Amino acid sequence: MITITVNNETLEVEEQTTIERLLENRGFPDKGIAVALDWMVLPRSEWHRTLSDGSRVEVVTAVQGG
Repeated sequence: MITITVNNETLEVEEQTTIERLLENRGFPDKGIAVALDWMVLPRSEWHRTLSDGSRVEVVTAVQGG
């Protein structure tokens, strides 16, 4: 197990967890989100990256409205 932070919440996840798997397990939608890993925005093409101990993930969901 490794310890990571997701939107300021500390979590323990399995080693070899990818960003994509993390998002799926946490119930984030498939579309309309932006992801940053250790303060750098990641394009969807890099969501296959494996998280490491101490990783900080920020997920922002787009909201429609006026």
